[in-house]
Amino acid sequence: MTLIGMLHHRAEPEKVKKAYAYAVVAKAEGVDFFYFTPGKVDIKNKKILGKYYENGKWMEKEYPFPDAIYNASYPLTDEAERTIDYLSKRIPFTSHSIGDKSEVQNKIKKGKEFKHYLIPTIQFRGEKDLLDMIELHDQVIIKPVSGSRGSGILFIEKEDGNKYKTNDSGKILSCSKQDLIDLALLKIQDEEYIIQKFISSRIKSGQVFDFRLHVQKNGDGEWMTTSIYPRIGALGSITSNLGSGGFTAFPDPFLQIEFGNEWINVKKTLEYFSVSFAKHFDSLYDDFYLDELGIDVGMDENQRIWLFEVNWRPGIPVIFNGELDVARNTINYAKFLADNNKF
Repeated sequence: MTLIGMLHHRAEPEKVKKAYAYAVVAKAEGVDFFYFTPGKVDIKNKKILGKYYENGKWMEKEYPFPDAIYNASYPLTDEAERTIDYLSKRIPFTSHSIGDKSEVQNKIKKGKEFKHYLIPTIQFRGEKDLLDMIELHDQVIIKPVSGSRGSGILFIEKEDGNKYKTNDSGKILSCSKQDLIDLALLKIQDEEYIIQKFISSRIKSGQVFDFRLHVQKNGDGEWMTTSIYPRIGALGSITSNLGSGGFTAFPDPFLQIEFGNEWINVKKTLEYFSVSFAKHFDSLYDDFYLDELGIDVGMDENQRIWLFEVNWRPGIPVIFNGELDVARNTINYAKFLADNNKF
C-alpha cells in the first residue's frame, strides 16, 4: 500500500484544519497517510515519528520514509530547510514554488503561447517608470512583487490639470504630481514593486471582480479544474481578494446574472482556459512538475480574458465545501507520483 506523508511546520495536526480532510480522504482512497514535521525526521535511520488519525484522535507512530510527500507549508528554520532539502532529493514532493510575480510574468512571456493574456507590466524602479506608465495607460496599479491577499496595492488615475486620483487600501485622495511621486517612491523603499495597466473588470454594480480558476493534477497526473468561482471586491475597493474585504458567490447564478444568455459560453471559456493554461505553464518548468495552481483572471467589457496572477498552494472559500475535492486530487496525485516515481 502506498505511504504518503503530509509535511507541515505545526507540531499539532489538530491546529491544521485540512490535515483531517487529508487523513479522511487517504483512508477512503486506500492510501496509508501520516502527518509529520521536519523535527521528527531521523535521517540516520530513515525513520519519521509521525501521527495518524484514528477513532477521533491523532496517534503517534514511527514510520519509514514515505513513497511521496505532500509538502503543505514552508520550513521555518535553517535546520528544517536542510531536512526538507534532504527529503526532496530522495522522495517525490507534490508541490513546488512557481516563483514571484516577476518570475511568473517572465516565464509566460518566454513561453509565448499565453503571452497575449498578460497585462502590460514593468518593474517599478523609479519616478520615470511611474510617469511613463501613467502617460501611456491613464489608469495603473502598483503592487508588491511578493505580495499576497491584495496587500500594498496602490491605484492611480490621471485627472485633468496635473492632478492624480489615488486609492491606497481604500484611502482615496486627489494629489499633485509631486505628492504622487513621493507616495509611490515610499513604497519601493522596503520591497520590490511592479506597475501594471489597470484592467477594468467590473460587474453591473460597478464593483471590481475576477475569477479564481483552481486547477489540480488528478490520479492520472492530468490537469483538471477543481473549481471556478468569482471574487467580488467591496464597494470602492480596487481589489477583489477575499483576504482584503472581497466576497464570493456560487458560479452559475453569478454568471447567469452578469452575462445573461452568454453565461454558458463564458463558463466553457473559463473551463477551457484553466486547463490549457495549466498544461502550458507546467511545461515551462524544467526541474519539476507542478501539482496545483490558483489562476486569477479578469474579464473586461468585451469578455476578453486578462491574466491577473498565478498562485501555488491556493486556498478555497469555505462556502464551497471543496476541501475534500482538493484533498482527493492531492492524495491521488501523490499516489501517482509514488507509483510512477516521476522525480
